[in-house]
Amino acid sequence: MSMPPEIRQRAEALVASERARFAEIHPRSRQMAAEAGEHFPGGVPLHWMLDWETPFPLFVRAASGSSVTDIDGHSYSDFCLGDTGAMFGHSPAPVARAIAEQAANGLTAMLPSELTAKVGDLLAARFGLPFWQVTATASDANRAVVRWARALTNRKKVLVFDGCYHGQVEDAFVKLDGGKTKMKPSLLGQVVDIAENSIAAPFNDLEAVEAILAEGDVALILTEPALTNTAMVLPEDGFIESLIASAHRHGTLVCIDETHTISTGPGGFTRAHGLDPDFFILGKPVAGGLPAAVFGFTAKVEREMRRVLDTKTPGYSGIGTTLSGNMLALAAMRACLEEVMTPENYAHMTALAERLASGLRSEVERHRLPWTVTQIGARAELVFSPRPLENGADAAAAIDHTVERAIHLFLLNRNVLVTPFHNMTLVAPTTTQADVEKLVTRFGEALSALCGESEIR
Repeated sequence: MSMPPEIRQRAEALVASERARFAEIHPRSRQMAAEAGEHFPGGVPLHWMLDWETPFPLFVRAASGSSVTDIDGHSYSDFCLGDTGAMFGHSPAPVARAIAEQAANGLTAMLPSELTAKVGDLLAARFGLPFWQVTATASDANRAVVRWARALTNRKKVLVFDGCYHGQVEDAFVKLDGGKTKMKPSLLGQVVDIAENSIAAPFNDLEAVEAILAEGDVALILTEPALTNTAMVLPEDGFIESLIASAHRHGTLVCIDETHTISTGPGGFTRAHGLDPDFFILGKPVAGGLPAAVFGFTAKVEREMRRVLDTKTPGYSGIGTTLSGNMLALAAMRACLEEVMTPENYAHMTALAERLASGLRSEVERHRLPWTVTQIGARAELVFSPRPLENGADAAAAIDHTVERAIHLFLLNRNVLVTPFHNMTLVAPTTTQADVEKLVTRFGEALSALCGESEIR
């Protein structure tokens, strides 16, 4: 799915002009980058904050609802929303109140808070699994589930899908290369070949999965309901349901990671489609943006967990960190689940995301570009492909970092933020029709520049 060369050439010119424009209109961010760079490499607390690929980082003064204000005073309509961490808006009022109230009564104590039973009730009612654990991040939750699955099944291997994303979990850093599973070369400092015990399969290919499971050595299938971290790939009808059924026939456990696909609805893709996984993971937005994640599991899994713990050698389990399940996280989670992640808010988010997706499609069609727009609930994404993608290989082939960068920088310089890693947009309860119209208009202007219909300056 190669990009037309004339589009690529204009994209390169647009990137150069937009980087220059950014530098000109953000003098205080430039100064802050220099000051922060004295102790933070690149001027950022973690290196991936440089992935916006601006000449220097954009520093935030405040974020509220669906708006971000930088230290130079520019205000942005935010459709990135912390790459899902702030999917329900920045600092939702109920969560902010809960954090303030709990902060006055303790942050962490290595003991359960009085909210524990309430949060458990909310999680079970919403997502349909009876038992839960709380971690600090979705990466921690995924890592815990991988360990539990291996302990419960006495099997070593984990199956993931080519093009997947499960945070920092090493077991998911594999890809298909010439039909074989290989460790991703981007993983820093890895000394053991992950491909020895992790297997990558093509998404939407049940036959390939069946062949892998037939070996009888796969402990866990770890998957998103839709691939979301490259170019979005939706599951074919019945694929996830058949995947779970096949896994259970072969004695393999299944974990559905909904950290991104919680955009589907109040109960995520899992509840919307009546899925019955053994494990369920939700991170990022579950506590309104405060670092927290959860993993849920069935009664059968819980019984097996107790059996394993009863026979375990005394000592550290390798699961959990000191701050996991702290009192502040439970308070924020209660408020978010009960007062923010409501059906009413989801109805607003989904309806507005549909308008956004329709507007983006109209601009793509108007400019006669062979691209598509994919949507899953409140999440919509521009994909550089003339047809919906089927698997991770399709997604990788559809990526064009130069054209992505040109669109992102053009929008950013015109006060609209979208996710820098790809072309993903999110709609929050606080997003307005005016925000959507602004994005669609600016997106159309970006395409006009890429298509040579307006001057690049």
